[in-house]
Order: sequence, then structure tokens, then C-alpha cells
Amino acid sequence: MNARLDEILLWLCAIPSPIGEERALCDAVQARLGKLGVAIRRYGDSIVVPLTRATSGPKIALVGHLDTVRTENGPARIEGGRCFGAGASDMKSGLALMIALAEAIDRSKAGCDLTLVFYAREEGPYAENELGPVLDADPELGGVDLAVCLEPSDNKLHLGCMGSVHATVTFVGRTAHSARPWEGDNAVTKAADLLTELRAIVPVESVVEGLTYRSSVTVTQARDGGRGRNVVPDRFVLNVNHRFAPDRSVDEAAAHVRALVGDRAEVVLTDLSPAARPSASHPLVQALVAAGVRSVEPKQAWTDVARFAARGVAAVNFGPGENAQAHQRNESTSLGLLHEGYTILERWLASVSRPRL
Repeated sequence: MNARLDEILLWLCAIPSPIGEERALCDAVQARLGKLGVAIRRYGDSIVVPLTRATSGPKIALVGHLDTVRTENGPARIEGGRCFGAGASDMKSGLALMIALAEAIDRSKAGCDLTLVFYAREEGPYAENELGPVLDADPELGGVDLAVCLEPSDNKLHLGCMGSVHATVTFVGRTAHSARPWEGDNAVTKAADLLTELRAIVPVESVVEGLTYRSSVTVTQARDGGRGRNVVPDRFVLNVNHRFAPDRSVDEAAAHVRALVGDRAEVVLTDLSPAARPSASHPLVQALVAAGVRSVEPKQAWTDVARFAARGVAAVNFGPGENAQAHQRNESTSLGLLHEGYTILERWLASVSRPRL
């Protein structure tokens, strides 16, 4: 099985799938899993694979995104116990586990209802992510007991996720010649007080179900009107990103950003992604812990577990990819972690399965 796992990951990495160009990989995965004789449901460049049914066990979804960030990588290859290729860590290693399990499982003896979800456009804006429309359209996904998003986590169990609000903050002034700046109103310097305040903000810790999340507000982009080096700028635009803990709603987070800026600038909210609670006490989550995950930690970032949580479905993050390798140039991941992750998932599914009805 170890050699097959390596081969599956290499196969996935050899098919480029940068965000917006997932179709070829979706077609390939659908064709491969279609040989198992399951009725695959397709939505755009995403598929839902109802792998096992009619059991008395829990309903579980394994979920992974097909797309990668656009980065510089050489050809997909295996060297020194690692697989190199765009998305090797984030998250084709997770997809490899899903495919390997699908091809190895004895569907006639399965003890849980297992569904696989492969979806597109995770690496872009919240509103363009195809998992949302898939959840809206699919007749079964809203009824699963637990969804496991196989995001890179080094085989650690990352519970919940942070929410995220991006805001375009625009300071408006008046142009003038830089030789007579008093005739204008400098939009850049008008931002000085807010920038100073944002720099002084320290992360705020929140304990949710025994896990500590750290909320923050950060300026991630800045640009002026670009009229010329001898012109007082009449516009200065910031992107402000607020990451917030699962004890706060997206509306509360948006209101917090607006309150920080006040009436000093125009605020346009551009990307609002809700947080998700940890579901730490869920029996299937506790069983996954017992199956040998390396540790249990809060997810200090946003992931699609939030989409399931918004629909009342418990969801967690667990995957064999290396978190530190995500989005890196010349991305790679450990094959040792890949094999370990497969063993953990296999052990977990066996532990929660019940005899077929």
C-alpha cells in the first residue's frame, strides 16, 4: 500500500491544477473513481463520491480541494522520501489518502456511510469557492455526522477555524503640487493615526472549548493614487484583515473593523468568512483523537470547516501535508507523513464502523 500511496500522490501532482484550472484534474479523478462503480455527482469542476451506503454506522465525509496556488515548481517527482510538486502538501497529499482509501475499501463490508468530496477554487475568495454551491446543491452532504477536511496539518488534529474579514479602507484627500503641499490634503498622512493604532494592537486570546485562539487585525496591502512623485496624493488605500476567534460572528467582526476605522476613511468589506467552533467533544472527533493523531490544536487560520459548521455539520481539519510547505516555491511533503496519515484514517474508520444493516 505504501508504494501505491506514493504513486497516487505523484499522479495527482503531475496534473497541474492551479486555481481556476481544476477541470483536467477533476476529470481525471472522476474517471479513476468511476471505475469503482459508484454514482458520482458532478457540480462544475467538483465531484461528490458516495463511496459506501446502507450501513448502520455514522455518515462521514472526507473533503479535499483540487486546486493549488500558482507557484514555481519543477516537474512532479519523488526524491529522498519526499514528493515534490505544486500542491504536494496543500493538499494533494490529502487527496491521495482519499483516493487510496476509496480503492482499498471493501464496500460490501463497510461499516460507515463514507462520502468523498473533491472541490475547486478553495485558494481564492470565499464567494468563488465551489464547496459552497456543492453544499447547496448536493442532497446528502448536509446530513453527514462529521466532515474531515484534509488540509495540511502534519497529522495533527486542528479543531475549528478562525474567521476572516478583509476590508478596503480608503482615505480621500485633495491633490496639489508637492512644492505647495498646503494647497492639498495628503491622503497618505491622513492614515497615520490609524496605522499607528493598528500597529499597537496585540492579539486577543479567546478560549473556546478548552482551545486558545488568537484574534488579530493586520494591514496587508497599501497603495496610493499613483499620480506622480511631485503630486500630493488624493487617495490612499489599505487592505485590513481581521482574523477572529470562533466566539465571534462574522457580523460582529465586521462591526469591529468599522469601529476601528470610524469616520476617518471609507470602508468596503470585500471578503467575509465565518469562523467555526471546535466540536472538541463530538464522539467521532474523540475517536479520531484516539486513533493516533499527533496532537490536538486550534486552527489558527480559516478553512472550509466553517462552511460545514454554518450548516450545523461538525467538521475538523486533519491531513498528512506539511503545514510549513503550503504555498511554498518548490513545494514538497513527507512520504512518511503520508503513510502515517493513511494508517490513522484507516484505524479511525475501523473504530467507528458498525456492521451493515
